[in-house]
Amino acid sequence: MSRFTQLGNDLYTGARSFDFVGKRRLWYVIAAVFVIVSIGFTVLRGGFVFGIEFRGGSEFRVQGTSAVEEGNAAATAIAIDAVNTVVAGSNPRVSIVGGDSVRVQTEQLTPSETDDVRRALAQAYAVSESEVSSSFIGATWGADITRSALLALVVFLVLASLVMAIYFRTWKMAAAAIVALFHDLIVTTGVYGVLGLEITPAAVIGFLTILGYSLYDTVVVFDKVRENTSEDGVESRRTFAQSVNLAVNQTLVRSINTSIVAVLPTASILFIGSVLLGAGTLRDIALALFIGTLVGTYSSIFLAAPFYVHLRANEPEVKKQGSRPRVVRTESGAVR
Repeated sequence: MSRFTQLGNDLYTGARSFDFVGKRRLWYVIAAVFVIVSIGFTVLRGGFVFGIEFRGGSEFRVQGTSAVEEGNAAATAIAIDAVNTVVAGSNPRVSIVGGDSVRVQTEQLTPSETDDVRRALAQAYAVSESEVSSSFIGATWGADITRSALLALVVFLVLASLVMAIYFRTWKMAAAAIVALFHDLIVTTGVYGVLGLEITPAAVIGFLTILGYSLYDTVVVFDKVRENTSEDGVESRRTFAQSVNLAVNQTLVRSINTSIVAVLPTASILFIGSVLLGAGTLRDIALALFIGTLVGTYSSIFLAAPFYVHLRANEPEVKKQGSRPRVVRTESGAVR
């Protein structure tokens, strides 16, 4: 712990430094690979797997069955066989919820087919029909959610860009932050696409939530960047890139600590939602938050600040600052 504290002090004072900005092309390549893999593999898998709330269909819940104790595969096989006795060729999605419940989702069924499937499931799982509930969800409900989510995303991006541009007095910081934010969103949703995980309304809420975290972490870094660069007078021997890099190092420990504090409870919720309670709303939200927090930490350090330097590289004042005698970098990478 004392070494970590000493590292934080050294990074803040400039006694030690990691060259995040100088190696920005490497971070760009890594980020591009993440984005390409996220989009490419999702397309190759046939797109995202949307939950029943988006595509519509019938859902059945079997409660209090001991078949779950035989394992997911056995419980799933029982449900598929039961549904196919009523709707031949059906390919239901089956998931275990909690310790003794099974959720079965099918395409839209007629009222008579719904009753027959309920009876078939009750018989297959050896429970009474009262333990099997059924519901129908229309696709229009999911369309409304999608439209609302996209509208919320657009409004959020516009307002966040305006506020950041006004606060930092430059649109380039806002642009760099938005680029990092899109990176976080694409990679996080890409994990769902690559792994074939189902996107539910709860997952969408998680996607929108990580936008706030991503911007928050980036703003903390940019605030320090503004502080450092505003202090660079005509006598400063630091280049603009070195001042930005110093700011990233000064906020590095803070970003790591904030991420750990955010990830630990999210991981706990993810474990409880996935292992103890089974698939559900908790798991869907926690998974999006868990991935988004990790990706957002990466982008604020390795992508947003270096890209901001890239955007300002051709400005006359920045070029003039870069032509001054530079600070000699020590073996520890220190730049004061």
